[in-house]
Amino acid sequence: PSLFDSPAERYLKARRSVQHFTLVQLGKCCSDTERDLPRYVVHSYNFFLFPSTLGVRDVEFTLSASSIQFLSHYGFDYNKFLKDGIPYMNEVQEKTLRQHLLADSWKVFSTNNADRDVLKKAIDEVTSWITAAAEEETMILEDLSGYHMLEVQLVLRQALQNVWTKPLGDKKLMVKKVSPEHRQLLENSSYDHCQKKLILLAARGFTNLFQILVKAKKPLVGHNMFMDLMHLHDKFYRPLPESYEEFKRNIHSLFPVIIDTKTVTKSMQKKCLFPRVSSLLEVYAVLCSSILNRKGPPCPVIALASGCSRYAEKKSPHEAGYDAFLCGSGKMLLKSSFRVCVGTWQSFPSLDAVEADPSFSQYLAMLAEHVNKVNFIRGGVSSINFSGEDAPCHHPPALVVHVRGWPGLNETQIYQEFKAHCHFDVRRLSKNQFILLSNKYKNVRLVLRDYRHHPHLQVSVYHHWRHSPSVNCLLQ
Repeated sequence: PSLFDSPAERYLKARRSVQHFTLVQLGKCCSDTERDLPRYVVHSYNFFLFPSTLGVRDVEFTLSASSIQFLSHYGFDYNKFLKDGIPYMNEVQEKTLRQHLLADSWKVFSTNNADRDVLKKAIDEVTSWITAAAEEETMILEDLSGYHMLEVQLVLRQALQNVWTKPLGDKKLMVKKVSPEHRQLLENSSYDHCQKKLILLAARGFTNLFQILVKAKKPLVGHNMFMDLMHLHDKFYRPLPESYEEFKRNIHSLFPVIIDTKTVTKSMQKKCLFPRVSSLLEVYAVLCSSILNRKGPPCPVIALASGCSRYAEKKSPHEAGYDAFLCGSGKMLLKSSFRVCVGTWQSFPSLDAVEADPSFSQYLAMLAEHVNKVNFIRGGVSSINFSGEDAPCHHPPALVVHVRGWPGLNETQIYQEFKAHCHFDVRRLSKNQFILLSNKYKNVRLVLRDYRHHPHLQVSVYHHWRHSPSVNCLLQ
């Protein structure tokens, strides 16, 4: 990320990353109120995911060595991801699968030799058996799991018109020799485990839950969630469009109310005595501590649902379900809104007394200015507004570096030169000029002071009408 990035430029950078990487885990946390009790009950879930391989071309994705090490450090279960990951697909992949099913032209797209060996072994056993088998005679195929069970059935039924298949459980599949007429009756019955709608349901996997969440239109809460939203769009909805504005419109249509707790806490740091912490776990720890406790209405009571108590007993940082619990459970959202409103409590007319017990809608009202504003890391705007125009970021003034008697300098060398003093983002302006951007005023003051008499680098504040190449070209 660069301070020079516009939202559209950053989106294109992130889009390339999202297209190359997959999701390995997704956390979901929802809460509801208990009848007659002033508390919220939290349900937290952790899903391991793996791209659907049924009827779609083999999905390729990139592994980052540093990410693998990071996840391993926090105990990520790679076996569960690879062996038991829930499948998912977007609308384009689903359309391809549906066309294959409707055309009855099933193809095995897997290029995995182990998968092909399993299918070949099963098909060889059936074709050797069926020639001598009598009608209504059966045989059992074993050690078939997951997609193997489904693909073997589809391949056999497509190749042989006189067989019927039925899963028996425990990785076993019954194959029965039947007449073509009997086969046709079975295919149109409710006993068919290979009905097209059931195949689609299985292949879509987690996408079914994603579509339920979209239909529910509940507020979607996350922390620093720009990349999360891009992955949700790309993996479960549609491939990311090239247009940044189209991406914003699509997300707003899917999730009309978005709350980014990173945006909320950044605002709290400016308005309240909130420590400058960054990570989700640090923010949560501050909110749960007594640092910010002041006289005012009590925070809502949060209770973990039965079966979800593990996160109350043990911290699991960077596990998706735990992170969802931190930011999406009532503790994060409700306490954030409470802390924001502490500073402006008297201006909230519906809460007159200290003992007032505000409702969730009142807490949400205090967050109105942050709704649909997603944090934007180091760039030309402070946040992305999914329901309007992005507001520009107010950085310290840019600096222009004019190089004299030091030929051949590039952006990297300029960056290294100033890195010894403080951090700047660098972009070439012309052959002998570079622009420096920082998000700290003290860095600007320091460089202007220290480079006042430098023999080769003349540093001054950037003025568009004086330094812009396009303006200079026009004037000349």
